[in-house]
Amino acid sequence: MADAARWSNGLGRGAEASGRKSELGAALRECRTQIICVGVFSAVVNILMLVGSFYMLEVYDRVLPSRSIPTLVVLSILALVLFGAQGLFDFIRARLLIRIGNHLDERLNDRIFDLTSRVRQINRVLPDTHQAQRYLDSIKSFLSSGGPIAILDLPWIPFFVLVMWLLHWMLGLAAVVGAILLVGLTVYMEYSSREPVREFGEKLAKRSSLALAVQRNAEVIAAMAMQPALAERYAAESTAASKAHTSLSDKGGGLGSISRVLRLVMQSGVLGLGALLVIWGEGSGGVMIAGSVLFGRAFAPVDQAIANWRSFSTAREAWGKLSELLQVLQPQDPKLRLVPPTQFMAVEGLSFVEVRSQRVLLRDISYSLPAGAGLCVIGPSGAGKSTLLRLLVNAWSPTTGRVMLDGASLDQWPRDDLGRHIGYLPQDVDLFSGTIAENISRFYADADSEKVTAAARIAGVHEMVLKIKNGYQSQVGENGAALSAGQRQRIALARAVYGAPFLVVLDEPNSNLDAEGDMALVKAVLEIRGRGGVVIAVSHRPGLLDGFDTVLLLRDGKMVACDPKKEVLEKYLTKPASTAIVPASPLDGRGGQP
Repeated sequence: MADAARWSNGLGRGAEASGRKSELGAALRECRTQIICVGVFSAVVNILMLVGSFYMLEVYDRVLPSRSIPTLVVLSILALVLFGAQGLFDFIRARLLIRIGNHLDERLNDRIFDLTSRVRQINRVLPDTHQAQRYLDSIKSFLSSGGPIAILDLPWIPFFVLVMWLLHWMLGLAAVVGAILLVGLTVYMEYSSREPVREFGEKLAKRSSLALAVQRNAEVIAAMAMQPALAERYAAESTAASKAHTSLSDKGGGLGSISRVLRLVMQSGVLGLGALLVIWGEGSGGVMIAGSVLFGRAFAPVDQAIANWRSFSTAREAWGKLSELLQVLQPQDPKLRLVPPTQFMAVEGLSFVEVRSQRVLLRDISYSLPAGAGLCVIGPSGAGKSTLLRLLVNAWSPTTGRVMLDGASLDQWPRDDLGRHIGYLPQDVDLFSGTIAENISRFYADADSEKVTAAARIAGVHEMVLKIKNGYQSQVGENGAALSAGQRQRIALARAVYGAPFLVVLDEPNSNLDAEGDMALVKAVLEIRGRGGVVIAVSHRPGLLDGFDTVLLLRDGKMVACDPKKEVLEKYLTKPASTAIVPASPLDGRGGQP
């Protein structure tokens, strides 16, 4: 009953742990009219539940003694009409709950997507972020199940107990005892299921994470015979999840069986008690039958609630976790649109501390680049090069300091506008399922075919695309599986330069390119600089340096130098190999870089 009241006031209000109003709660409050209607219809349905009992009471106490067929016909017609109304209201409240679930889904879908896409941007430890959509689906699934109806019917138990008390105080007393036992069993189910539900959710999340990791790294697993070891680990995670599910199901099933048996025993006991009342002359046959039926109806929601308790507990757990995620990553306020950048980009006091390991990956980086500049970031593996690039494109947020375009820090730009002024080619290239043209145009709704071909020409892939069947309309497949690694990288480069962004950031852009691709890349860099753009790149291969005039040297997250290319190379690359700061060989490796 306590949980029913909590749900009727907004499912899981207690999940608002931070003191701020939960977005889920706010979305649910937008459906307050529907929720009120569900409550009213529940009241009507439960009152109409008396129809069957009173019909039997009247048949036994009025129709049979009088043998009046007209009375029986009138009572039957009236009961039929009321049963029809009961079914109608029950149908409407079930449909309303489904609509409430759909509203939550529609209201929060954009926020869930925003959460998923921005989660890496904030340097925070967030629980199960990749499960956010599953949490919302669990809540929606619960609302469309029979669970909410059972919970809404629980508070009506006292009403039926009162009606039984009016029939006879001994029947009422028996109902009170039954209420204490069955509601106590429900409360016990609530508290005893919390830990198993939490544990089961954690085991499922771990198994899901492992499955996703295996899917992402299928080629590595196959090449290095890692499948048996990972299969063993997956089996262990599956076994753990299965054990947690078995424990949860056993507990729920056992308590459900106890509840059903107890209700049937007590319902039969009430029937026997009614018989005693008839024998003693303190009740009629109608009272005996009506009392038994009322008792069964009064406590039927207990069985239903226990049967649906796992879905309720899962939904409550999902509500709490999703509320926490949404509170951590608040929606961005609308920002003033700024004039597109054309003059310079600058970095001021940029530092980054990885929250999980508390490692300082970057320390106090500052520099400024005018329009048309080209900066190549070099340094040994683990120096912080990729971290710096992620901060430059707003993929991560700095711990301190800021990145500026024409004097405005990145957080001052509207997010959608900022993305159009930045091109980014990450170290690990991923394309999305769709056509080559869609991937190059970043799936923008206002994509321009001329800009698509212009970007492809800058990246040196126009001729390559034309040789592919269906050309720009060719499907790249999931993660670009239909293309080679080199083709994916060059199409991703075209995506980075689409729309002539002011700042283009390239992380190991030539890692999968041949000599021809290297030449095309250098040409693209020079063309971007020629039109007044700023290009920043990381590379271990010296050939790319031809396209840049400035070199930034990082070591242990610190900026050792940021000077003209010739000065940096002469000063630091002429040292003996034992003390060299910059690796002279591309074999230094790309992996392990933060």
